[in-house]
Amino acid sequence: MGEEVARRGDLGSAEAVSVPPAPPIVLASTSPQRRAILTQLGLPFDVVEPDYEERGDDPLEHAIGKARSVEGGERPVLGVDTVVRCDGRVLGKPAHEGEAEEMLDFLSGRTHEVVSGLCLRSPAWEETRTETTRVTFRALTARDLAWYLAAGEWEGRAGAYAIQGRGAALVERIDGDYLNVVGLPAAALVAVLAERFPSLYGFG
Repeated sequence: MGEEVARRGDLGSAEAVSVPPAPPIVLASTSPQRRAILTQLGLPFDVVEPDYEERGDDPLEHAIGKARSVEGGERPVLGVDTVVRCDGRVLGKPAHEGEAEEMLDFLSGRTHEVVSGLCLRSPAWEETRTETTRVTFRALTARDLAWYLAAGEWEGRAGAYAIQGRGAALVERIDGDYLNVVGLPAAALVAVLAERFPSLYGFG
């Protein structure tokens, strides 16, 4: 009997069950860091530039606005926004090298927060999350600042640094989700996918 079942194939096995591919997530962002993180997680996705103008500094409000500005059909749409906060000040993307130097000097020897808002929505529901990671910079010398600024990595980065690059040399420690600092709160996204789509994307 056991041999016969083995020859026919167990209906509960992976071979016998045809699982449809997971629909690509619609990423409402053109950020290369967010694309890289979704790729790292093995998630299928398509990129659509959001039609949304950011006002204020609430990352969750921006994430929701980005996700709602994109039409995904029946597919889940993902919006994300991230800000850097330190001592009551919100640090955006520096406009020029001088502003980047001022930001990095301000963060030197301090602990700041990287706060992300996440919105994953479908036509039937909308899930939101916030994630905060605490990052502590070591005390930076003038030589440290000159070395980092010369690399040009500060351009287009909130807080004027990229932890996944040379910016790692500025950091003394972090507390929380590392990928949140890179650009997308991966742990929060995985939790939502596991809850809303058990096993479809490989989680839950």
